[in-house]
Amino acid sequence: MQEYDLTNALWHKSSYNNGEGGDCVEVADGILVRDSKVKDGAVLLLSDSAWAGFLDTLRY
Repeated sequence: MQEYDLTNALWHKSSYNNGEGGDCVEVADGILVRDSKVKDGAVLLLSDSAWAGFLDTLRY
């Protein structure tokens, strides 16, 4: 498994965050996804096509 340096990743919280500590995600560089409450937790690394498919699914 390849490791990635996430030190300089610019994370952006989902616009659907309710501001009350509810479930939400953050994304960085278009293809990194993590739980905003667990900053040092697991990060999903998606391919460009998987990210595009994910966004297309959300639009419906």
